[in-house]
Amino acid sequence: MTTGKAGGSPPLRPVAPTTNGTGDAARPNDAAAGPAAGDGSGEGPAGTGRPGNDESGAAAAAGDTTGAAKPSGGTGDTASADKASADRTGPAKALSGTSGPAKAAPDQTGAGSTTGDSTGAGRAADGAGSEDRDPFASFGPAPEPVPTRARRGARAVGRVLVHEWTLAVLGSLVLAVAMTWPALRYPRYTLPQDYWDPSLQAWQMAWSGHALLTDPARLWHSNAFFPERWSFAFSDTLLGYAPAGMIGSGPEDAILRYNIMFVLAHALATFGAYALARQLGSGRIGAAVAGVTYTYAPWLLAQAGHLHVVSNGGIPLALAMLARGHGWSLRHGYRPERRQVGWVYAGWLLAAWQLSLGFGIGLPFAYVLAGTVVVSAVTWFLRRWVIRPVKRPFGQRLLTADVFGGLVFAAVGLLLAVPYFQVAELHPQAERTVGDIALFSPPATGFLTAPAESRIWGGLHEGARETLPWHPEMTLLPGYVLYALALGGLFFSVWRLRHRLLLLAGVVVSMVLAMGTEFFGGRFTFVPLFEHLPGWNGLRTPGRLMLWATLLLGLLAAGAVSAFSARVREISAERIPSWPSPWLRIATLLPLLLVTVEGLNRTPHPVVPVQPAAMRTVDGPLLVLPSGQNHDQPVMLWSTTHFQDIVNGGSGFTPTLLDDVRRVTIAFPDRTSVEYLRTLGVRNVLIVRDQVAGTPWEISVDAPVDGLGIAREEIGDVVVFRL
Repeated sequence: MTTGKAGGSPPLRPVAPTTNGTGDAARPNDAAAGPAAGDGSGEGPAGTGRPGNDESGAAAAAGDTTGAAKPSGGTGDTASADKASADRTGPAKALSGTSGPAKAAPDQTGAGSTTGDSTGAGRAADGAGSEDRDPFASFGPAPEPVPTRARRGARAVGRVLVHEWTLAVLGSLVLAVAMTWPALRYPRYTLPQDYWDPSLQAWQMAWSGHALLTDPARLWHSNAFFPERWSFAFSDTLLGYAPAGMIGSGPEDAILRYNIMFVLAHALATFGAYALARQLGSGRIGAAVAGVTYTYAPWLLAQAGHLHVVSNGGIPLALAMLARGHGWSLRHGYRPERRQVGWVYAGWLLAAWQLSLGFGIGLPFAYVLAGTVVVSAVTWFLRRWVIRPVKRPFGQRLLTADVFGGLVFAAVGLLLAVPYFQVAELHPQAERTVGDIALFSPPATGFLTAPAESRIWGGLHEGARETLPWHPEMTLLPGYVLYALALGGLFFSVWRLRHRLLLLAGVVVSMVLAMGTEFFGGRFTFVPLFEHLPGWNGLRTPGRLMLWATLLLGLLAAGAVSAFSARVREISAERIPSWPSPWLRIATLLPLLLVTVEGLNRTPHPVVPVQPAAMRTVDGPLLVLPSGQNHDQPVMLWSTTHFQDIVNGGSGFTPTLLDDVRRVTIAFPDRTSVEYLRTLGVRNVLIVRDQVAGTPWEISVDAPVDGLGIAREEIGDVVVFRL
């Protein structure tokens, strides 16, 4: 049975006319459609040309009880309609229980009710009620209840927890805790690898947070190396970790802070490389391989004492954000519909943060970004206007984001470089030379040699390490499993052939530059960059450029593993039923397991020397003896309680003034050294008894001070000389 529609064909069955409140004949209605005459569209039945109202709806209900209908048009022959009504009088009377015709009365909704219907039988005769009801509806399942707000919130949280990126973050954190263990076993008392450079970097984070909270203008003029200026720029600063340095105080909190950031840096590196590989088009397992190899490559285990080197996760993550914002991937190319300007801003800001951690890793990253921008712009121009011109939309918003983000990145770099320019001007001996680079340039055998910290290869490569002049910076093995996977990725991969060749070229260039002056003297590789690129002469250890080779090798390996996983899925789809065997599942995880095992370490975690009580009570400026590069770095950590001025300091170079202090105070306490220290403004000298064994101060610690005009007292195991 068809229902009447406005502007459609007339109803199939006529109904008897009734009168509305104005005396007009009621408009027709289909008995099965019921309330169609009162349609909320404001139009009457087809052919009436008049707006519908509640009274016409009531009349329609009355017509349903008689089973008669008036022809479409609303003004038809009344006599014929009465005749049609008479044919149905009998059934109507039986249903209504009255001798007269059923009459409709309007109600609140415009639907009529049958008069004289005391049992509800008249309403059951309505077509919209009984005819549309499914008799089997009661046998169906109960309708699902509407979820409460709490249930909806729980479902939303559940979806977030099982999302790929949430699992990637959690997996990176768990893996970082496990792979750096026991960094968090005694996080307030031990430091990874040794307590020299890590003590310096723990002090750096503490000082930056303290300075920004108390006196930001003094940030670059630290409490160490007194009375030198710009002393905070004597080495990479880890300035990006300053917010963490605002929490806690004292050496124990500084050590705890260092260990936490040490673990988080590994997690960020793993997640960043994973995100980059996924954005470029890798599968999940392939991306996981790229993340693990980038973070736990054997050569990086020797850098456990250099937080500014380990903190490299912002590099791949920023590249992933920028690629995502531009709608570009290695596997699918440029897709304008996937552009997202917000990711572009986030990528540039993260890149600026990475640069703030230090120029040792950040400077090559800056040049890689600059080169990428140039190559992308040239390629865009050629594809848009010259070679096979094709319309390639870019958008003003995306261009604005790139310009703004690039300017922010450049501004951060220039502001951070100003203190280093000042240091180079005040301390010419700090400038690197080609001879300095040669001392740290690894030979080609370094790419096959693992450091002692590698649990798998460390013991086996002990003889090979003996042939290297400075093996901590020359053992550059990224992993034999990684080499094998990357080699396979050249022949079997999800990447296109030209992309594989480009990745291979990047690996070769990175390795050649990492060799410094060992590759044909560096005349055509590292030395031109050292002499002509701004800031490049500040890089002392070229072997750390192996970071880029490791990242590119990981991408090659990710392509191979992703292709293998895809092939496994194809084989599984051909099975009946389409379910992979357990051996196939294990095979897809085997590369990830192997690279993880190859990254296991045996890094020592020595206990840091305890802060002497005198460092908590004696004011500065002060000098702590013995003084030397390795002695002074823990002293800097001890000063994090009050940050009093100290003459001691350790960095990438030794200022002339500090070198003179160490030379003059060998005979301390004598008149010459006392007068010299007074001219510098030093008020107190501390000699730590448990550190003087085998040093010139072993004899002078108990020497008399008569006639020198100084006072002497002992606080714990420290002898304090008050000048």
